[in-house]
Amino acid sequence: MSTKTRKPQWIKSQLVLKNEDKFPGESLECDRGTFYGEVVFTTGMTGYPESLTDPSYAGQILCFTYPLIGNYGVPPKKFWESHKIHASGVIVSEACENWNHYQGEKSLVSWLRSQNVPLITGVDTRALTKVLRSSGTMLGAITTENKRKFHFKDPNKEHLVSQVSIREPITYNKDEKGKVVYVIDCGMKENIARSLAQLPLKIHRVPYNYDFTDKPFDGVLISNGPGDPTMCPETVEIIRKAIKKKKPIFGICLGIQILSLAVGAKTYKLPFGHRGHNQPCISTLSKKCYITSQNHGYAVDSDTLPREWQVTFRNLNDESVAGIGHKALPFFAVQFHPEATPGPTDTHWLFQKFYEML
Repeated sequence: MSTKTRKPQWIKSQLVLKNEDKFPGESLECDRGTFYGEVVFTTGMTGYPESLTDPSYAGQILCFTYPLIGNYGVPPKKFWESHKIHASGVIVSEACENWNHYQGEKSLVSWLRSQNVPLITGVDTRALTKVLRSSGTMLGAITTENKRKFHFKDPNKEHLVSQVSIREPITYNKDEKGKVVYVIDCGMKENIARSLAQLPLKIHRVPYNYDFTDKPFDGVLISNGPGDPTMCPETVEIIRKAIKKKKPIFGICLGIQILSLAVGAKTYKLPFGHRGHNQPCISTLSKKCYITSQNHGYAVDSDTLPREWQVTFRNLNDESVAGIGHKALPFFAVQFHPEATPGPTDTHWLFQKFYEML
């Protein structure tokens, strides 16, 4: 349940976009200064703790389109998708301070403050989203300063995956005597690990640049992660080597982009990306529609896929690639999150499909 805390002090601030559009609001007094990032929006009504702790948001200032965020507080760490908030900043129309939930531990505002993540509230998020939809995602800054010049820096030109990937391998289900799967952590959400660990598999979670291809394994999973996939040449090369083993490979989100690059296809940046847990996708094989959770700014160019590969899912909003598969070998990947958190579990069956391929 909610508890009484010292009322935070608010000061005037603004969001400044690279195109010089400005959106006034308020920030915490402790957020004095200027904070940069790529401004993106998400359409989810709930799931803000999972979204903010998703490493795929590294380098980004996240705008929540739903007008009231924070009404159920922040749950214990075991429900997070990583050990900390990865977004560079948060934009909301209204930050709820009178939260209430039996599992809540603190307010969204106090959580952001404790994690040193800047917040701007009171923003016309509808107007901001319309700008981003028409002009595309762009660089921006949350600032309390009267600057004439802003030094915007594109986080997608950084190797963000190297910043969020684990440093040392971790093994799950150590006593399992069955199949062995290597999971390449490019900024992996914890629910991917939890979903896999429910299966009778020995799982080795390894850094993005850990070459395991000379070790015995039965399958490979490539996780989600932040930024431009072309910034991950080491991971692409490891997947090229793994493909030669003809063992099952499953890619999720950034994983589909890494797999596509490994087989010679190309990726491109979407105008404003897909972020939220209400994205409709259709299977090109079964013609069945699924509601999916997504968080990505890049996509696979279907025209560049080799002839032995096919598009298996399409995003119904813009027809972009939402899934690919090899026509003969056990390689497949999706642009959405079958593990959800937040979002629907319509496609959780893909983990079982991967297991049955091993």
